[in-house]
Amino acid sequence: MKMVLINYSGLRDPEGAKTSPPDKGSGKFVQIRKSEIEYLVFSPKELAPYHAHIVERFCIERGIRGAHEVEGKRFSIHDPGWTVVGGGKYEIDQEHRYIRLYDDSVAYGKFDSKGLKEKIHTIIELRGFEVRIE
Repeated sequence: MKMVLINYSGLRDPEGAKTSPPDKGSGKFVQIRKSEIEYLVFSPKELAPYHAHIVERFCIERGIRGAHEVEGKRFSIHDPGWTVVGGGKYEIDQEHRYIRLYDDSVAYGKFDSKGLKEKIHTIIELRGFEVRIE
């Protein structure tokens, strides 16, 4: 299964241009699958108070149908084949080259850690990183 990293941690400058993610960051993430592609989608807490906000943004950017449920705390995907596997929290440190995934999502449950470390090592941006999964 191919793994793709999407990181919403890049900030926007006053003119709206996207900048690179910071060297150190933390926030929430969701794990989304469709067919043979798995996405790890990171977002700082400031942009995503709930995991649902990450799923919603991911879907809007790709034209995937879905809707909010449970007072905005869950965004359900309505397009067949797409699955929100789970979520959690992350810490990433570019300088010390490590990434830590932990905790779970109230709305979507625990992320699937089976084989995740190996899949993360296939992502170009994270090659050579120490991966901590708790």
